Amino acid sequence: MDTKPALESNLVEELVRVAHADFDRTKELLGQEPGLVNATWDWGGGDFETALGAASHMGRKDIANHLLENGARLDLFAAAMLGKLEIVQAALTTYPNAINIPGPHGIPLIEHAEFGGEEAKAVLEFLQSMKKQNFVLQ
Repeated sequence: MDTKPALESNLVEELVRVAHADFDRTKELLGQEPGLVNATWDWGGGDFETALGAASHMGRKDIANHLLENGARLDLFAAAMLGKLEIVQAALTTYPNAINIPGPHGIPLIEHAEFGGEEAKAVLEFLQSMKKQNFVLQ
């Protein structure tokens, strides 16, 4: 197997930073280097974040969908923000304690659903119901 060179760290950091809010620059950077789509930046102390993670906790469905359409790996936090109830239910039925796993910057799963607005309302209600039922060991 051929080893590819590492991605330039300045590009990784920039993509993750701009994916919080700048759709045009996100598209531009991915066009320049498609391999960035799943790159992860460590903000320090193990606070790892991908561009998809950045878009997800900012409620940027446009950026998140563009990243997913270009090969980003779907995660539970993005699924919650995008209102993908079936995915969230399946994951939490199998791994119920995942409701307590913090996302990038320590942002909880339930907040990602809140950032999804009306499209994620059913996910938010599902997560709130799980919390109320004490379904998950705290």
